Amino acid sequence: MILGSERLKNLGNVRAMRALRYRDFRLFFVGQTISLVGTWMQIIAMSWLVYRLTGSPFILGLVGFCGQVPSMFVAPFAGVLADRWPRRRILVATQTLSMLQALAISALVFSDLVAVWHLVLLSITLGCINAFDIPARQSLFVEIVEDRDDLGNAIALNSSMVNGARLIGPSVAGILIATVGEGLCFLINGVSFVPVVIALLAMNPSRREFSGVHPPVLASLKEGFNYAFGFAPVRWILMLLALISVVGVPYSVLMPVFATKILHGGSHTLGFLMGSAGFGALAGALYLASRPSAAGLGRILVLTTSLFGVSLVVFSYSTLFWASMAILLAAGFGMLISLAGCNTILQTIVDDDKRGRIMSFYTMAFMGMTPWGNLLAGTLASRLGAPMTVRLGGIACIIGALIFATRLKRIRALIHPIYAGKEVLPTPESDG
Repeated sequence: MILGSERLKNLGNVRAMRALRYRDFRLFFVGQTISLVGTWMQIIAMSWLVYRLTGSPFILGLVGFCGQVPSMFVAPFAGVLADRWPRRRILVATQTLSMLQALAISALVFSDLVAVWHLVLLSITLGCINAFDIPARQSLFVEIVEDRDDLGNAIALNSSMVNGARLIGPSVAGILIATVGEGLCFLINGVSFVPVVIALLAMNPSRREFSGVHPPVLASLKEGFNYAFGFAPVRWILMLLALISVVGVPYSVLMPVFATKILHGGSHTLGFLMGSAGFGALAGALYLASRPSAAGLGRILVLTTSLFGVSLVVFSYSTLFWASMAILLAAGFGMLISLAGCNTILQTIVDDDKRGRIMSFYTMAFMGMTPWGNLLAGTLASRLGAPMTVRLGGIACIIGALIFATRLKRIRALIHPIYAGKEVLPTPESDG
């Protein structure tokens, strides 16, 4: 019995890491892991720098808005290009430009010339870069993971990589901000892009056939839009994702307010709060990676979106540091599975020739809608307070989960033939 239990445990561990057997994915994984630690350091440093310069929750929301709103307008066209151009080359360009953006902020901070308008302008620049980066990055998985059955595992491992870095980055950033200031965080982030560019250049992804003749960009965009919103499962998943991004995800932009005004702490407190949410998200990513297939994720989306909403409501009432950390652990777990689960379902049901465009709509629903949520959160926090703002967002997530649950039967009926054709339905030997 013990041997059987140990065998199942080892099998689960192997299954959770199976996408790492592909060389190109391993290169991607290692390079991105290093880079993302720097990215999370910059996110924390940016929030703290803005709040230190202004003391305004509204400006916090405004800078977050400017950093992500370009995705709403640029990502659809970026998705068309991701279906036409080599995705690896797009990523080399975007990662290099992101490095230059981080180094520019670092130079401004070290020279003591930084002003809020600099941060707004450079945030808009990074938002435009990310609008091209995310559709290409998400679409690249199908080229560096040879077996389509491992695609969902690769997406989950990518999420674990993001949130593993989220555990390290905020904590290190909190210490550096308290000791030497924000500038070093931006400098480290700039340097951290070097490994991922090297990894991308070393890859040899599967070659796609590129036609020399393409329909006009707007015609391609219309084709992708009709495909996405004419198919109920894609439409409802994108709508759920957009709701979470508008009312739930922006809770993080208000964390400096909770760290200082509610919990009476400093940059260390902010780092620990964000790290706790990151740890929960990492646990969620590892859970998704251990699943044998994407089947059954619709039901899980309902549960985890509800968990995320309930956690936000409870967090909004907390005035104890350790209680807040525990609650954010659950919030991170629910949020990650909801966001990555949506991505996994989309990636496993879409047609390959439209993958870039569908991932651009995913980018719009996630990165494109979050800035509106950031702006809304900043505005409401200035009038109602940060706790009430987070509380209302949690309630909206719960309502959204319940509405999605009423559509779940129809969604599953439409997805079932696709999964059956791709042989991703659970087998009697799997845990479903």
